[in-house]
Amino acid sequence: MEAAALVALTLLLGALVVLVALAVGKRKEEIREEAEQAAEFAAEASVVKGTAPKKPKQEKQRSRKDKASQHTFSHPLLASSLKAHSGNVTCLDFSSNGKYLASCADDRTVRIWSTKDFQDREHKCLRANVDLDHATLVRFSPDSRAFITWLDNGDAIRIFKMIKKDDGTFTFKAAPEDFPQKHKAPILNIGIAETGKFIMSASVDTSIHIWDLKGEVLASINTNQINNSYATISPCGRFVASCGFTPDVKVWEVCFGKGGEFKEVARAFDLKGHSAGVHSFAFSNDSHRMVTVSKDGTWKLWNTNVEYKKQQDPYLMKTVPCVSSEGSLTALSPDGRVVAISDGGNLAMYDAASGKLEEEMHGVHSMAINDLRFDVNGRFLVCSGDKAIRVFHNAPGYRAAIRDMQDMLKKAQNEAMKQRLQQQINDAQSALDTVLAAPVD
Repeated sequence: MEAAALVALTLLLGALVVLVALAVGKRKEEIREEAEQAAEFAAEASVVKGTAPKKPKQEKQRSRKDKASQHTFSHPLLASSLKAHSGNVTCLDFSSNGKYLASCADDRTVRIWSTKDFQDREHKCLRANVDLDHATLVRFSPDSRAFITWLDNGDAIRIFKMIKKDDGTFTFKAAPEDFPQKHKAPILNIGIAETGKFIMSASVDTSIHIWDLKGEVLASINTNQINNSYATISPCGRFVASCGFTPDVKVWEVCFGKGGEFKEVARAFDLKGHSAGVHSFAFSNDSHRMVTVSKDGTWKLWNTNVEYKKQQDPYLMKTVPCVSSEGSLTALSPDGRVVAISDGGNLAMYDAASGKLEEEMHGVHSMAINDLRFDVNGRFLVCSGDKAIRVFHNAPGYRAAIRDMQDMLKKAQNEAMKQRLQQQINDAQSALDTVLAAPVD
């Protein structure tokens, strides 16, 4: 009996020793992470103040090793590569005022970049920590003073406010509570309407939820597409659209009353013409054009500036063969002149009017491109697919603008109009020449 009690006591003591060792090890890991975060915050603060702290020798060696292992890429149109994230970047979004680019990664941070620094050698950014989780999606609010994220482990939306400090930098404050969990399948995309009236979330099954800004579900949509492959809100803030297994894109209008109260989600129109499922789609800035890319190996350009309430259907403007694969994304420049298509880690840019392939970039990222978008002014095309964010000059956009103005110049009758157009052509050509002559980052 005493021997059995002794054995039990020995086992108990052994278990306690193991638990203490695990606790000490976990605390050491937490201390190390806290020290690294503190050092990074100090580095960011010193960049703002103009002084850089000295880094320990061990950290220098580690950063050199990390840098050496990063995927390298160069191209004449590459304006810069943004490399502050220590994990893989999962999502990008431009603020509506054009000043900022937000990026989130699996390193538990959201970074806010200044777009005016894109062509500088140094790329400053501010960091927001996502406590006890990491964000897979990020979207700016219409006033560019907040952003929402989708939490990977929490399966919920979290809102962050951007609070401007006296020195011009920002601090970030998370809302007291996350949105409730409503989706039953992995999330696909989130968005905030430019009107500021609603938030959208879509998952890979057939569900889309429309939320108010306080986290209440206003409506739920069943897309009836077997699965969703992409969904988003239109830039005008009126429409929500989705695509998936079926060869069409479905578009709904989110309707509000004159007093701002939510009324209903009504079917607006469909884009029908592909012969296989649609990978993704994008709107032009005024929502008058849409581009779709499909498993059938084509992209299509549509005119969606129609009176759908009078049963007028969008009409097809262009069908162009392209290379696409599962997960392919598309982006349409704000003016509708340039179409970008991703295929794995590769990228292609087309002239929207003619369908001509203008640029091809192979091996842009070491992994498949997971986000692709033009900035609000149409000067840059950005994409992510590993730890780096690639920023490209939109040279095809400059060329298309020059061609359009040259056509207008031929038809112009007024001398003042001719002079004005010629000056605009000269300015655009000068900008294009500068882009093509710029050294690659």
